[in-house]
Amino acid sequence: MFDPVIAPSGTLLGLLQRGRGDGTLHALTAPRPEALAALNHCVLRDPRHDWQVENRSLYYARLYLDLNGELDEVEAHLFCAEDVLDTDESRTGLALAVLGHLASYGRRDALELLRRYAAHGSNWAWALDELALRDDDAGLRALAAPVLARFPADPEGDAELAATVRDAFEPRPWRLWAEDPRESVATRVRAAHETGCFDRWQRQMRPSGPRPGWSVQAVFEWAQQGIERGAALHVPAARCLTAVAGPEDRAEIVRAAQDGTDGARCTALRYLADGNDPQALELIEAAVATGSTLVVDAAVDAFERMRSLAAVDRARRWARRPDALGAAAGRVLACRGGVQDRDLVLAALREAVRGEGPDAPTLWTLVDGTGRLGIACAAPVLRHVYRETASSHLRGRAARALAATDPSFATGFAVECLWDCEETTREIAARHAETGDARVVERLRRLAADPAEEAEVQTAVRSRIGPEETAV
Repeated sequence: MFDPVIAPSGTLLGLLQRGRGDGTLHALTAPRPEALAALNHCVLRDPRHDWQVENRSLYYARLYLDLNGELDEVEAHLFCAEDVLDTDESRTGLALAVLGHLASYGRRDALELLRRYAAHGSNWAWALDELALRDDDAGLRALAAPVLARFPADPEGDAELAATVRDAFEPRPWRLWAEDPRESVATRVRAAHETGCFDRWQRQMRPSGPRPGWSVQAVFEWAQQGIERGAALHVPAARCLTAVAGPEDRAEIVRAAQDGTDGARCTALRYLADGNDPQALELIEAAVATGSTLVVDAAVDAFERMRSLAAVDRARRWARRPDALGAAAGRVLACRGGVQDRDLVLAALREAVRGEGPDAPTLWTLVDGTGRLGIACAAPVLRHVYRETASSHLRGRAARALAATDPSFATGFAVECLWDCEETTREIAARHAETGDARVVERLRRLAADPAEEAEVQTAVRSRIGPEETAV
């Protein structure tokens, strides 16, 4: 999947792609055809950089309801020829999740679309998971035949069916079909379930990786073999060292951290840092200066995990370095520094935004640290990150930091956050938004009464309004 193209934050499309509350507010005042066109663009071309983490489906479903939007374009997207050519679940996953929410709100057309797609679409398993949460038993039973027909009645098809049943995210349809009155359906599903359970047991009986009695060198070799296969194993390898290494092995581990293979070096650095070894900081600094990209990343990650006072003191020395270790030092101070480190954290935040933009991965930690340390003069930078980032999770972190640093948050961004796509951001808004705004009171009432809303958000809402208001 290609990275999505995100429209400017000042446009309706850009607001909706980001999942901002202002996107909904602007869409409701825009001409309906324009709003629906922007909404369909988002649902059919998933705008999330990390579609497995960021939320959009409930946000878009609610807007379809508010606009009384038709689902013709969603239907065309699901059943077009590309569905056969491009079976990546990211192509249709967002649209199916939106349909799931619409079905839970009582949209019969959404439910019927999900049923049709589960019977005929390439990403049928996702549609079936959505239906497992929302459809009745009769609707699910009707899908047994078309779903099972996807698996040929031969050894290869039976093996594929067993793996599908074993790995199903929502087991309800398969359990229902295992008790189906049609013997041909029930017998096949029960056999697949039994085979899947046996396969899982066999995997558990044949574990791979380190064994008791391994030497330090054997662990290093295992980590290096992982790198050669394209798998970074230094983190589990460092845990293995904790089990197999004794005081007499320290010299060997230090040598590996200095000039071992990449696998051994990454493993040794992680092990020494986790144990707060007195040489760990010097070895990390040397690794950043002389190691490969893999070693540098492992060294920086190991440093950021350190919790000792010595690590925080070293972060103060390294914070102005113009390299990966300097950036890591800023994050360490953001997490564990004190009020005396506010200037260094603020400088790191500004440098990250200036050098890498509002979507820089380092901003997640720096934004959190800015709020933790209450750096009030960082509010303009936080507002910029809030407006411009394409990550709804980072925007939520910026909102939390603004709540701690910006006196205008309650009457500003907190209001639009009540419509945000992330439930954690809506929860922050519910706790801070100024109720003198009529829109805020009405939105709080709707969130309190919405069965699809998360419990944490509704708890925050009820802390702001009385029981008689939530019943409206």
